Amino acid sequence: MAVLQKMILGTLVYCAVGAVHAEVIAPDVLINNTVQEVIAIIKQDKDIQAGNQKKITALVDAKVLPHFDFQRMTQLAVGRYWRTATPVQQQELVKQFQDMLVRTYTKVFTVYRDQKIEVKPLRSAPDDTEVTVNTVISKPGSPVTSVDYEMKKAADGWKVFDISIEGVSMVMSYRGTFASQIQQDGIDGLIKTLSDKNTNSTDGDMIKAGAK
Repeated sequence: MAVLQKMILGTLVYCAVGAVHAEVIAPDVLINNTVQEVIAIIKQDKDIQAGNQKKITALVDAKVLPHFDFQRMTQLAVGRYWRTATPVQQQELVKQFQDMLVRTYTKVFTVYRDQKIEVKPLRSAPDDTEVTVNTVISKPGSPVTSVDYEMKKAADGWKVFDISIEGVSMVMSYRGTFASQIQQDGIDGLIKTLSDKNTNSTDGDMIKAGAK
């Protein structure tokens, strides 16, 4: 769980980007410019720190979703079975996978304390359309953690399609589990499993929120 939290925390260095910019900013510059703003928001917003789901969800919807390529993330996670899925199944897989990741992302807003994030200078050619942005997360008394972002240049700017922590891909970590589920219950079985988990988690969050 601690490793997952660190992985999710790393996504914060990218999630404060606002509307589409007229000029495409280099991915490392974009990340570096936004990290302090994100940390400031978390530190100043007591509701987010306390786990206010409405505010957290609104922040994620506005700042995170537009800057991640969830279709490609889902395609990588599903692997070779993606080609056997119908367009309708593919659409539903993306929706459920996105909901699962977003649900997981929101939890980090309540566990952030005093971590620091350093964005390393980007090593790439000017015409590269896919790059890896390297960052490190540090916290007093804890080992430094490396978090890498796989990003692709799109018409509306750079988008994240995978995140790795200490060399372990977040997207690929789901591939084995998804493959086993598909082999056992088919594509629809995987969709149902993801949907059930998302629904149960949402219900649980609503119960907790109502108990406060």
